[in-house]
Amino acid sequence: MAKFVLAGRTDCPHYAKAELLADKLRECLPNFRMHKISILPDQWKEWLEDTCKTNGWKHERSPLVWRELVFQGGKGMLLGGFNDFMEHCQDYYNITSDMATDIMLSVAAENYETKMKSIEEEQHRVSLIKPLHVWICSALSPTCRFLIPSLLSAEVFLHVSAISLHLLHLEGEEDELEELKMETEDLALPLLHQVTTHTDLKEAFKAADVILLLEERWCDDGDEENKEKKNLTTVSDRYREYGQLIDTRANKKVKVIVSGDSFVNLRCSLLLDNAHSIDRGRFVTMATQLENEARAIIAKKLKVRPADVTHVIVWGNSSGSFYIDMQRAQVSNYAGAISGPAFFSQPVLKILHDRKWLETDLQQSVGRQRAAVASKTCRTAAMTEANGILSVLKPWNGNGGPDEVVSLGVLCKGYFNLPDGIVLSVPVTFKDGEWSVLSDVTVGEVLQERLQLIASELREVSQDESLCCLQHTVFTGTYRAILLSQEK
Repeated sequence: MAKFVLAGRTDCPHYAKAELLADKLRECLPNFRMHKISILPDQWKEWLEDTCKTNGWKHERSPLVWRELVFQGGKGMLLGGFNDFMEHCQDYYNITSDMATDIMLSVAAENYETKMKSIEEEQHRVSLIKPLHVWICSALSPTCRFLIPSLLSAEVFLHVSAISLHLLHLEGEEDELEELKMETEDLALPLLHQVTTHTDLKEAFKAADVILLLEERWCDDGDEENKEKKNLTTVSDRYREYGQLIDTRANKKVKVIVSGDSFVNLRCSLLLDNAHSIDRGRFVTMATQLENEARAIIAKKLKVRPADVTHVIVWGNSSGSFYIDMQRAQVSNYAGAISGPAFFSQPVLKILHDRKWLETDLQQSVGRQRAAVASKTCRTAAMTEANGILSVLKPWNGNGGPDEVVSLGVLCKGYFNLPDGIVLSVPVTFKDGEWSVLSDVTVGEVLQERLQLIASELREVSQDESLCCLQHTVFTGTYRAILLSQEK
């Protein structure tokens, strides 16, 4: 069965006459099929050139008629213009048209008016959709592929009907970004409104509601010292610019999460220093990777599932000096002398009496597995980074329990007698889309000393941004945690 395709300018009288002739044929011939394509006058030339180039045709006027040899799709056979279509109908079906010129002009005007109304209705429909704008920076990071399927879900964004996803990667391959865009669209996720890709900062963070700054690919060239200096300079320059753009373009209620294994607190501080019109509490760093790693290690020690261990606290710099605190940690389903239903939990410190293990082995082990993965793959542990981001976004968007405690890097405002103006991981809770620092924790003398030391290091980096300070905080992160755990 053949299918005819009729395309023409909406204001073309000959297109109108051919359209009515096609309608007449469809009434007389049950198996006759005609697909119509109406093109606006200012778009007709470009559309015609592209169509003819694709099919290897030559045609210059409206309308354009061709046949397809199967009902849907198939190679097209050019029939020609209006006169060719008239002759074909006369020869094959003995049907012609004697429409007067004034009627042709009237129908053409009606076609144009109908097309414009259709466009206006579509624009109005689109305007009613208010998507949430989510930006992922360093979108070609392996973390992004793990993140997207779960990110675009109602579990993460409650009461959101549509999400517009923006994939930003500076100095990235456009083909790779387009491939990622196509894969995302192929997921057919209900909340996904559209995906756009960006390889420069022209539109960066425009109307952003959520910004996720993933681990970036820093310099790998040159000797170690020059590489570190170049990386620090790149971080400083880039994140100052990011902060300025977020300040002028993003939604004032934007949520910004900085993640990764390097420069995390410094990167967040640079954003804060350059986004003056946005509330300081909208910028956070992620410590949930360390928190979840600690839960997994403790669970193995207690022979329970990682999910059975809760309320572990991470203090400090998640990409440098940190301390794993078990004072509020709980464990469920532990096969001990006391047992109960699934919801029954016990303090970890009442079960795990090996204080030396908690203060040394645990502190040393956290981060070691992720460092091993990064060493072998030359990239961050992408799956755990993605899961950590989701662990922050869910409660921040209202999908968390009232007693849920999350370790979050935030700008300190005198919390726990720490210096103001530094980004430090502390325990927080979420309520109604806002976080607040947990006050029901004990900060003893030893922990206070540790936090003061970490704060001092972070303050030096924020103020000086010198390489010697950086070497004490970022590149010696795990080892600093070990030393701190031994200073009692």
